[in-house]
Amino acid sequence: MPNDTESITVALADPAARSPAAERMRLFRERRRKGLRCVMVELHEDEIDVLVRMGLLAPEMCNDANSVIAALYAYFDRTLG
Repeated sequence: MPNDTESITVALADPAARSPAAERMRLFRERRRKGLRCVMVELHEDEIDVLVRMGLLAPEMCNDANSVIAALYAYFDRTLG
C-alpha cells in the first residue's frame, strides 16, 4: 500500500496533473527559448480587405479569426522573408 509521499510524487511526475497556469507558463518558456513572442494585433477592416486583394485570404473567410491569422502570417513571410 503506497504512502502519501509516494502518491504525491506520482501526481507531480504525471504531466496531466499540471495546473492550467503551470502549463501556460511551460508553453510561454518554450516559445521564449524558440525566440517567439506572442502579441495581440488589431486589424482594421481595410487591412483585412488588402489581404483579400493580395490573394492571401478568401473573401468568405474574412470573419474567421484563424484564417485571418494564417493570411497575416503569409503576408509576414512574403514581406519579411
